[in-house]
Amino acid sequence: MMPRRQVSNMAFAYTIDKSTVEGRYRKLQGRFTNGAGDTGGDVKTGLAIVKEFRILETGAAVAGDRSVVNETFTADGHVGGDITIVTTAGVDGNWEAIGEY
Repeated sequence: MMPRRQVSNMAFAYTIDKSTVEGRYRKLQGRFTNGAGDTGGDVKTGLAIVKEFRILETGAAVAGDRSVVNETFTADGHVGGDITIVTTAGVDGNWEAIGEY
């Protein structure tokens, strides 16, 4: 299991809270936070190929729009471990990535 890691790019920040391995796949789980005017950022998963990436918004505020992943996924997944999240300003949440490491 990987140690908990926190990364911050100015006001966008994310954590990797849990990492599990099943065969050739790794599942990572963490959280992301935005400053009041920030609308997302990059999560560096460290995976070679990301097969799935999920976002779940949290908090008391209602998001004006759904948070999305701004990457191209083919049938084989997204090559490269960096995933860009786009959110409404100030939205925080949880994320999960599954892929080959």
